Amino acid sequence: MKLAIISHTEHYETRDGEIVGWGPTINELNHLLEIFDEIYHVAMLHEGNPPPSALPYSSNRIKFVPIPAVGGKTISDKFKILWKAPKVLAIVSKTLNEVDCFQLRTPTGIGVFLIPYLTLFVSKKGWFKYAGNWNQKNPPLGYRLQRWMLKKQSKTVTINGSWPKQPKHCLTFENPCLTIEELKFGKLIKEQKDFTGKVSLCFVGRLETEKGVGVILKSLNSLDGKEKEKIQIVHFIGDGKEAESFKKEATLIKNLEILFHGFLPRSEVFKIYEQSHFFLLPSVASEGFPKVIAEAMNYGCIPIVSSVSSISHYINDGVNGIIIDHVNTKNFANALRGVLTLSSDVYKSFLIDRKQILNRFSYDFYNKRIQAIVSKGIK
Repeated sequence: MKLAIISHTEHYETRDGEIVGWGPTINELNHLLEIFDEIYHVAMLHEGNPPPSALPYSSNRIKFVPIPAVGGKTISDKFKILWKAPKVLAIVSKTLNEVDCFQLRTPTGIGVFLIPYLTLFVSKKGWFKYAGNWNQKNPPLGYRLQRWMLKKQSKTVTINGSWPKQPKHCLTFENPCLTIEELKFGKLIKEQKDFTGKVSLCFVGRLETEKGVGVILKSLNSLDGKEKEKIQIVHFIGDGKEAESFKKEATLIKNLEILFHGFLPRSEVFKIYEQSHFFLLPSVASEGFPKVIAEAMNYGCIPIVSSVSSISHYINDGVNGIIIDHVNTKNFANALRGVLTLSSDVYKSFLIDRKQILNRFSYDFYNKRIQAIVSKGIK
């Protein structure tokens, strides 16, 4: 069976002419080859150098189909999306002739016209993936419109979390990010994790205010000398437009080692999870369930996170992580003070996967669920 995936995933061409794309999505597609013969990925080709987090496809059975790189928050960005819509539709239509079914990944700027097109004018089987916050109260207009359209049509929609009054065609799905081998190795790491010395902290994601980077830095700065002495190092992995501002702010925090790594390959990120005790993400961004939380947990890095979207569906406050209901410097600093005084036994209790939550984030589990959807006959 052949699948077309339509997304806004950023792709780049390296100097050697190789196409690479955003790592987490590329990994997901690589693993989908276990259940699909060929995959056509209709996605955006950007100019410039790829970030270190970008990866190549693992097989020529995945065919990259470029579309114009559009999207953004300004009025001109919105008009550019509409201006390029005919070209995007033509490419999508041509690709659909080559496959048996499709998946459209939303929310995305092109989703505003692709959802109605695929719903009303395409008889091909397919389903939609909504990766944002399904229960967001005041989403941007484009997100709100896409979510409304997905609720009103009959094709299968996979979403993050389980919500009241969830339409029957909207299925709760976890975003895959771990292999069976990584789950096994993570189990060994957790068994060997030492919590008798100083504590290491880490953040992974876009360096921006919405992700809570500013709150983390201000909270760290509010700790007293004795509290800072309990911290070995604070890792920040990722990049963003506010990166330089955050780096300058970090230099003002005395008696604390803070290291900004920029983008790192997946394997290097996992090594930092192995070395770290707590994962920090006081995000207020519109997102579903960030994969980095599950990845961090797999290596014994306990999440201290906000309750945005479906995060609290998987993180039980005081059981397998710490939930911050109202994100601000005071609340997050208090959470840090709390974990810095944990005993080794209590820390170890946080690492127990009582409901086998992490298995739900494996590629194997995800593929079996996708296979079940396809075999039952998606609309």
